Amino acid sequence: MSRYSKEPLDLSEIRTYPLKSRPSKVSAEDFARPIIQDSSLKAFLDGLPNILAARELKELASLIRDGKGKARAIVAGIGGHVIKTGLGPVLIDLMRRGFITAIAMNGSAMIHDFEIALVGATSEDVDATLGAGQFGMAEDTGRIINEATTRGADSRIGLGEAVGRRLAEDAPPFAQSSVLAMAYEMRVPVTVHVAIGTDIVHIHQTANGAAIGQTTHQDFLLLCSIVRDLDDGGVYLNLGSAVILPEVFLKTVTVARNLGFPLSNFATANFDFIQQYRPLTNVVKRPVAGGGRGFSFIGHHELLIPLLAASILARDSSD
Repeated sequence: MSRYSKEPLDLSEIRTYPLKSRPSKVSAEDFARPIIQDSSLKAFLDGLPNILAARELKELASLIRDGKGKARAIVAGIGGHVIKTGLGPVLIDLMRRGFITAIAMNGSAMIHDFEIALVGATSEDVDATLGAGQFGMAEDTGRIINEATTRGADSRIGLGEAVGRRLAEDAPPFAQSSVLAMAYEMRVPVTVHVAIGTDIVHIHQTANGAAIGQTTHQDFLLLCSIVRDLDDGGVYLNLGSAVILPEVFLKTVTVARNLGFPLSNFATANFDFIQQYRPLTNVVKRPVAGGGRGFSFIGHHELLIPLLAASILARDSSD
């Protein structure tokens, strides 16, 4: 006999209902299908579960295909890690097929992509070089990019176009793997957005602060113009930039709307290892609030971005 004055609740009058009558979030028809040996890529993608991130990846791919069909902007904003994990050729192929109409880069992505074009290698061992003060001191990286930047300012073009132009002129041996070089060849706009002191080229004696500022500001204004074309079906992808590009993108959205351009009913997506404040807030949530769709995918770029590209191409009938 319990010494407590309170007795356990009697459940004999609980009301229940048949399981079959209950709305459920997951259905067996949405489950994954086992992988068939030697099956096609399309069969593999069709066999993914129609649940959570797998379903959303298919939805995003469909929106990108629709955006291409409607001739809307499809913009990939990329950080340096995307280039370092070898995804330049995937982005170049999507540009060539019309599934990326513009690229926005931070300074890190520009530098890594440039080094790939020049020597086919990039990403130095910072721990091994910082102690001797040699981090970031590759002479040709600093000299050529800074020369291109100064010439770009003289020509009143943006930083992305300026470096792309220099690569086109020099025709380095690995240009076919460079997003900057191939975008310049295809006339796909590339904008580069930097903060003074964030990138290794800024610590070289050839750096010209006025030219850096002018060319990256030119690219900001160009991106504002590109973002206008997201309206009614465009897509903005933030691939691996945690700070610079989410901040820049948010400002382009407010500029376009402040000037009276319609900007709604578009999609945004963030791809990164972890969910971080700026991409989640400034890309996935705020720009599409009240009209549009935001996606967030967490995982390795070297897996997720090719998977997105495959999802786009597997159902594309225009090729």
